[in-house]
Amino acid sequence: MTIPTASRVWKLRSQSMTIGPIPLVMGIVNVTPDSFSDGGRFSQTDAAIEHALHLADQGASILDVGGESTRPYSTPVDVDEELQRVIPVIQGIVKNTKLPVSIDTSKSAVAAAAIQAGAEIINDVTGLEGDPNMLKVALKSGAGICAMHMQGNPQTMQDNPHYSDVVDEIREYLEQRKTWLLNAGIELEKICLDPGIGFGKTHEHNFQLIRKCEAFLDLGCPILIGHSRKGFIGKIVDGPPSQPSYSEAEKLSNRDAGTLAITLLLARKGIPIIRVHEVGKTVAALKMQNAMGKTMGK
Repeated sequence: MTIPTASRVWKLRSQSMTIGPIPLVMGIVNVTPDSFSDGGRFSQTDAAIEHALHLADQGASILDVGGESTRPYSTPVDVDEELQRVIPVIQGIVKNTKLPVSIDTSKSAVAAAAIQAGAEIINDVTGLEGDPNMLKVALKSGAGICAMHMQGNPQTMQDNPHYSDVVDEIREYLEQRKTWLLNAGIELEKICLDPGIGFGKTHEHNFQLIRKCEAFLDLGCPILIGHSRKGFIGKIVDGPPSQPSYSEAEKLSNRDAGTLAITLLLARKGIPIIRVHEVGKTVAALKMQNAMGKTMGK
């Protein structure tokens, strides 16, 4: 599938990302003790910086740093705690690599401090609706924006997600957010949109969004999909309850395999930005898929 012309460049605060035949890979850097898949492993500053630079070496195009878990029923953290977690990490990353850093936050004060520390992108799971000052920060900084769809909030989103047509409703929401951002003065080229896999969706909703993800490509902005290691993948690969349970390491490995299968499907459908934990294997698989397509004349 051909990516719409308007989606081929994503303008950030001080640089631009060019979208080619292989999706850009956004590497996840969770600086949290309670992330659903790698909580605590990189919660210390030095470990988080080392992990981020490792993802850069593996071929990540963007490094997404977050200091507050947004898994279902997660406990919010205050601004000071989030700042203490992410700002030293961002400073350490930008000191050692030119890759753009994204700040995964819904707090305007965190976004502003992260940009001051060198971040290029604001990745907001509330679609810039959660904090009334976030738009002001986005406008003043000139940062790239990723606006995501979420039904409810992390404390309520999985209670009873409901849609008449999940694809159409989320597409309409993203269209409205794009229009709102444009009317507020954000350039079209700075906007990225994310349908929010796992955020206020049932397992079947997530699968529908994956199957029909090309429905979002004509919105005129880059589309980001973040499906990595999420529960709907575990529902398939973790094994039935009647069987002996996998170890945590086995579950993680299986979810990475399931993530990779979906990633390759998304790439074939033309999704330009993929957000994942396991960068190295993702980059390698995308390169191989692209090479196979050339070899087969596709």
